[in-house]
Amino acid sequence: MSSTRAELIEQVLNAGRLLSTETVMFHTAIADTVGLSPVETKTIDYLERLGAQTPKELARNSGLAPASVTALIDRLERKGIVRRGPHPEDRRKVLVELCRERLAALGPQWESLLSGLVELCERYSDDQLRSIVEFITESAEITHQTTAKLTGQ
Repeated sequence: MSSTRAELIEQVLNAGRLLSTETVMFHTAIADTVGLSPVETKTIDYLERLGAQTPKELARNSGLAPASVTALIDRLERKGIVRRGPHPEDRRKVLVELCRERLAALGPQWESLLSGLVELCERYSDDQLRSIVEFITESAEITHQTTAKLTGQ
């Protein structure tokens, strides 16, 4: 029996909700094991993927309010995870960068998940993987835009 388009879309949305929930729970568990909040671990992810950023860039990328980002940076700095430094092109700005030596505790937490995902990817063709990447990337952008609307960014 084949599913209608509406049923398939509903299945995609439900699968997305399931993945979102499980991802939040995974990040919460990782954060708890190393004494960070989930928002702190995701901020680390932004800095790891995008490199050093100004607080304003972090606010824009995360969708968090600038005051929240300042408090977040303060907490991460106290924990030795980030440091503020002068911007190389504009002395009026500050750059927030990771203290990589402190991130070693997070690495092993990811190994099981990443190896399982790599194994899962092996079940799909290159074309299927390209479609998955496109869908996830565009879904993330829609989510980011929606977050920005909610936070007034």
